[in-house]
Amino acid sequence: MTEINEKLQLKIDAVKQLLEQIAADYSPAVLATSYGAEDMVLMDLIAKFVPQIGIFTLDTGRLPKETYDLMQQAKKHYQLEVEVYYPDTLSIEQFVTHNGPNAFYDSVDLRKQCCGIRKVAPLKRALAGKKAWLTGMRRSQSVTRNELPVSEWDADHELQKFSPLTDWSNGEVWKYIRAFDVPFNELHNQGYASIGCAPCTRAITPGEDVRAGRWWWENPETKECGLHVKAK
Repeated sequence: MTEINEKLQLKIDAVKQLLEQIAADYSPAVLATSYGAEDMVLMDLIAKFVPQIGIFTLDTGRLPKETYDLMQQAKKHYQLEVEVYYPDTLSIEQFVTHNGPNAFYDSVDLRKQCCGIRKVAPLKRALAGKKAWLTGMRRSQSVTRNELPVSEWDADHELQKFSPLTDWSNGEVWKYIRAFDVPFNELHNQGYASIGCAPCTRAITPGEDVRAGRWWWENPETKECGLHVKAK
């Protein structure tokens, strides 16, 4: 069993306090989970201390088998209901008919269109009527997130956005998971650091940043799906 050091315990306590504040001041609030390692840490803390914070996930229809396995495992482990949002069927049908099932490899624009249909549009439905949403994003994950605040106003969705683990290291995330036997995606044991849709995710090699396996054929500066990109 992994030992929790004093520094990490202080961070855990700070996140717990923040979650309690969010539940008290921003109800209804929801965690957006893709069942990544960070999201599982937050799910564990919410289940233990603030179950009044809701949880939802976006099922794009292209997720790896291992992600679905974890969804089922987490449901049994925590006994929590995670709301599932799917993309609009007609929009998917039209996109695939016109562009093909793997058009996202052809250009950044087509990849962003696919993400827009499968993720961004369902997110808007998931956040409707909410006062705050939480993410598992961290500053050290990629160059697009190196100035990520703990709390910010999300003007696109008109609610507060929290990233409680923003200052956690990858090592601290995994120390928490090991110490508290938190369920996690089996793909992490195969070199996958960040897991999204199956055709857009690969394992990383030593020395690459944790999101290098997401849309690996693109430049780092473009590698967001649109869920966390601010409108200009």
